[in-house]
Amino acid sequence: MSKQKILSDINSPADLKNLSVDELNIIAEEIRNLIVKTVSQNGGHLASNLGVVELTLAIHRVFDAPKDKIVWDVGHQCYAHKILTDRMNRISTIRKENGLSGFPKISESPYDVFNTGHSSTSISAAYGIKCANDLCGDDSYTIAVIGDGALTGGMAYEGLNNAGRSKKNFIVILNDNKMSISKNVGSIAAYLESVRIAPSYLNAKSRVQRILLKVPLAGKPLTKGIRRFKKFIRTKVQKEQNTFFEDFGYAYYGPFDGHSIPQLIKTLNAAKRIKGPVIVHVITQKGKGYEPAEKNPKSYHGIYPFDIATGEVYKQGLGFSNVFGETLCAMAEDNKKICAITAAMQLGTGLSEFAKKYKDRFFDVGIAEEHAVTFASGLAAGGMIPVFAVYSTFLQRAYDQIIHDAAMQGHHIVLAVDRAGLVGEDGETHQGVFDVSFLNSIPNVTVFCPTYYEELRQMLEAAVYDVKNVAVIRYPRGSEPALPQDFKYNPDEMFAVFGDKEKSDIIIATYGRLFGFAHRAAQKLEKQGIFVCILKINVIKPLDPEILNTVFPFRHIFFFEEGMKSGGVGERFSCELLSRGYKGHFVLNAIDDMYIQQATVENSLHKLKLDADGMVEIIKNSL
Repeated sequence: MSKQKILSDINSPADLKNLSVDELNIIAEEIRNLIVKTVSQNGGHLASNLGVVELTLAIHRVFDAPKDKIVWDVGHQCYAHKILTDRMNRISTIRKENGLSGFPKISESPYDVFNTGHSSTSISAAYGIKCANDLCGDDSYTIAVIGDGALTGGMAYEGLNNAGRSKKNFIVILNDNKMSISKNVGSIAAYLESVRIAPSYLNAKSRVQRILLKVPLAGKPLTKGIRRFKKFIRTKVQKEQNTFFEDFGYAYYGPFDGHSIPQLIKTLNAAKRIKGPVIVHVITQKGKGYEPAEKNPKSYHGIYPFDIATGEVYKQGLGFSNVFGETLCAMAEDNKKICAITAAMQLGTGLSEFAKKYKDRFFDVGIAEEHAVTFASGLAAGGMIPVFAVYSTFLQRAYDQIIHDAAMQGHHIVLAVDRAGLVGEDGETHQGVFDVSFLNSIPNVTVFCPTYYEELRQMLEAAVYDVKNVAVIRYPRGSEPALPQDFKYNPDEMFAVFGDKEKSDIIIATYGRLFGFAHRAAQKLEKQGIFVCILKINVIKPLDPEILNTVFPFRHIFFFEEGMKSGGVGERFSCELLSRGYKGHFVLNAIDDMYIQQATVENSLHKLKLDADGMVEIIKNSL
C-alpha cells in the first residue's frame, strides 16, 4: 500500500481504528506534507499544526468522534483534525473565501463542536458540554485539548477549578510545546519545565496505575490503596511534582512523548477508564517535521505563503507593527520610564527589538490581556509610562479592566492596538472591528487613528506625552496606503479637510486606512464631473467640536467606517449633527450587525463597499 493511498483512503476517524502503528506513522508523515504544502500556498498556522499530528491521530483512534466531543483550545492547531474528519478534499481551500476556516467551526462539520479562535476557552466550553451530556443521559467522552501557552490565561484556571470540583469523567489533554506564540513565561511555564525535567516518578506512577486498573476485581481496591499510600508519601517527600493539578482535583498522567503514537494510544485508553477529571500531559515539538519551522517556531506560527524548499516568505516589507516597534524603541532610549507590555505576542506586535534592548522594561505577561491592562495601570500608578501592544480582537477581553482599573482611576496607559479593522483570512474571530465601538463608550479615553507611518510615529509621541489618561493608538495589519501628493500631516491637527470647498457641497468623512480609498474615490468622481472634499479624522475620540462646524455647510455627508456601525464614530457623528439641527443628506456606511467571514482584506472591503469603487457607487446612487 503506497503512502498516498493510506491517507486518501481515510474518510473519517473510524477508518483509523484497525490500522497498525506503522500505518498510522505513515499517515502522520503524509498529513505533515499536506499541511506544509497547503500553508505554503495559503498562509496560516504552521508550527502549531505540525506539532500535534500524532496527538490528533491518537485522539481520533481512541475516541469516537463526533459522538465523543473534542474541543481544541484556540483552534489554530486543527488542520490535521480537519484532514481526518471528512474535509481532506477541501483542505486546499483553508483560510480562503468560502473555503474551510483556519479554526474549528460548528457550521462546517459535526466534528467541530465549538468555535474557538481566542485562547484559554476549551476547558470551560468542554466542561459545559460534559454537563449537558450528563443531563441528557449521554455517557460519551468530552475532551479539552489545551496548550501550555493557553495555561497562561486566567480563564483556563476558572475552568480547571470548576471542573475539578465536579468529580465528573472529564479529560483535559495538555499539549506542552514550551511555547504559545512567543516563548512561554511565568511560574506556570517554570512549573511545567520542572515536570518535564523530572518525569521518572510520574511515569512510574502512571504505569503502575494503568496496570492495576487492568487487574480484574482487585484492580480498583488496589488502586485506592495506592492512592492512600501516595498521599502518605506526599506528606513525607517534598519533591512531589504534580500536586498542582491534583490539588485542582485531577488525576494526573505524564509527561508523555506527544509524537509516540503507541504511547499516546495506551495513555488515552487508560485515561478513559479513570473515574473523575483527568489531565494527560504530553510533550510535543512545535514545527516538527519541517526543519525551518523546527528551528524557528515563532516565525512559523502564523505565516504568509512561503517557498517550501527554502522556507523563505514571499511577502516581506515594512508594516505598521514594525514602525510602531522601531518608534517605541527610539522613544524608550530617551525616556527611561517607558515600558512595553505584550500578551505573548512579542514578534507579532513588533516588540522583539525592544525586548532585546530594554529587558528590564519589557514585560511578557502571557496570554492574559485582562491582567496586562491592570498590570499596566499598576505600572502607571508607580510612575512609569506603560505601552501595551495588543491585537484589537484580543483587547476585547480586557474591556472591564480598561474601565475599572485604568480609565476610571485616571491612569495614563497607552494601548497600541494592532490589527485594527479587517484582518482577512483569519476570519470572524480575529477581525478588529469592535474596538472603536467599545472604546467610544468609556470616559477618559483618547483614540488616535493614523493612516500613514509618519502619523503613527507622531501620534505615538502624542499618546505618550500629551494625553493624561488612557491613550489608544489603533492601526491596521500590513503596510501604509499610497501617499497623495497634496497630503501634509500636522501632528497638532485632530482632523483635516482635503479638496476645494468652493467647488463642492459633498464631503466624505472617514479615518484610518479608509482615507486612502476615499482619496482614490474622490479622484474617480472628479473624472466624472463630481467634486468632493474629504474629512480625515485623526483623533476619533473625543471628536473635536470644530469638526461639526466644518462639515455643517455641506449638503451631502458620506461617512465610511471600517468598524461596527453600532457605537461607532459615524453613529456618534450623525447624532451630533442631528442635535445641531443638520438638515442635509447624511449617509453612514459601516459594518452593520454582522460578523465578517474570512476573505482577503481587499475582497472584504469591496463587499462592504468600503473601498474606492464602493464609495463611488454609494455616492453616485445617493446623489
